[in-house]
Amino acid sequence: MNSGRGEESSMSVSSAYQVLDVMPDCTLSDLKAAFRTKVKQFHPDVSRTDDTMIRLVIQAYQVLSNLSKSEIIETECLDPFDAPECEAFDIFVNELLCVGKGCPYSCVQTAPHAFTFSSSTGTAHATSQRHGEDYQVQLAVGQCPRSCIHYVTPSQRLILEELLGSILNVPFDGSAETDLLYSLIVKAKYENNRYTKPKKKPDVSTKHVDWY
Repeated sequence: MNSGRGEESSMSVSSAYQVLDVMPDCTLSDLKAAFRTKVKQFHPDVSRTDDTMIRLVIQAYQVLSNLSKSEIIETECLDPFDAPECEAFDIFVNELLCVGKGCPYSCVQTAPHAFTFSSSTGTAHATSQRHGEDYQVQLAVGQCPRSCIHYVTPSQRLILEELLGSILNVPFDGSAETDLLYSLIVKAKYENNRYTKPKKKPDVSTKHVDWY
């Protein structure tokens, strides 16, 4: 398999194979199958834990496949902005709008367990996820005077974070990327509001019941 991105990531190639539980001589089909299996296993909606493992799985596949995070999500899954994969309980802070410590309704003060200030930009960003029913986080989102905090799905968040990072780290004009970021945020909000949970199939018993 091609592992040319190994030097661009903190994860080693050998570690990537271990995370995906595949051998170095695996085929591309084997790698894709292993990735999809791990995504299902460690998706936050399934494992009911934080997103640490799902991030490692995506990072491992990124190392071995030469794809970026957004390319992985777009090629291996449905577009999460067209078809959200779950309810939007993750948090994304649009740091391009955040005023940081000067905000009179600081999300960091309101919900310090979910937000902190970036040491490099001074703006707020989320430090933990899956706070959909957390009152303090809801209060922080509702009170934000710049409306820069958004509820998104895990896949949407990964793409938005990668796009935001490229905007903040590029010294030249990033107006095209900025426009894309805003359009994706608007699209995510619209589609997430339309999302409905899959209906659970009723349990059917095969046991015979003698009613008489």
